[in-house]
Amino acid sequence: MKSFKYAVSLSVYLLIVWGFYRFLFQFPEAIEELFIKPVIWLLPVFYLVKKERKGLDSLGITSKNLFPAVYYALGLGVFFVLEALIINLIKYNGQFNLEANIGNLPLFTALGLSFVTAITEELTFRGYVFTRVWKFIGKELPANLLTSFFWAVIHVPITIFVWKLDFSASVVYLILTTLFGVGSAFIYARTKNIISPILLHVLWQWPIILFR
Repeated sequence: MKSFKYAVSLSVYLLIVWGFYRFLFQFPEAIEELFIKPVIWLLPVFYLVKKERKGLDSLGITSKNLFPAVYYALGLGVFFVLEALIINLIKYNGQFNLEANIGNLPLFTALGLSFVTAITEELTFRGYVFTRVWKFIGKELPANLLTSFFWAVIHVPITIFVWKLDFSASVVYLILTTLFGVGSAFIYARTKNIISPILLHVLWQWPIILFR
C-alpha cells in the first residue's frame, strides 16, 4: 500500500509540476532533456526507492533477461514503425514524405537526446510507477492501463503549450502515446529489464519524429 501511494503521489506530482513547467517555461530541448527533466522526474524516483529501502533492480536496472529485452523491443518496435508510416501515408494523401523532421539538432545529437528522454521517462513510469501499481493491484492489465492513462495525461501540456496542436492532432497524439504506454509496460512485464521499454521508446519516438 505504501509503495502504491508513492506511485500515485509521484504521478500527481509530475502532472502538476511538469504541467506548470510546460506552461511557464520553454528552454532549449537539450537543456530540458539533459538537466531539467532528470531533476524533476528522476530525483523523486530515487528518493522514493531509497525510502522504500529497495535496490535499483526494483526499477528494472539489471543485466537479467537482457537479450529477451532487446528482442521484445525490436519486435514491437517494428509495429510502431509501420504505424508511423501509415499515419504519414494518410497525412500526405497517399504519398510518403520521408524527409527528416528533427528540428535544428544534428542527427546524432537528436538521437542521443532521445535515449536520455527514454531513460528518464521509462525509469519513472515503467520502472517505478507501473511496478508499484502492478504489485498493489495484483493484475497486469489494469495496472498497465492505469499507468498508461497517467502517462498520456502527463503529455497533454506539451501538446497545448509547446507544440500548440489543434484538438484533433492532440487527440491522435495522445492515443498513440497511450498505445505506446501499453506496449512498453507489456514488454517490461515480461522481461523485468528497463532496457526493453527504453529501446522501444526510442523506436517509437523516431518514426514519429521522422514521419510526422
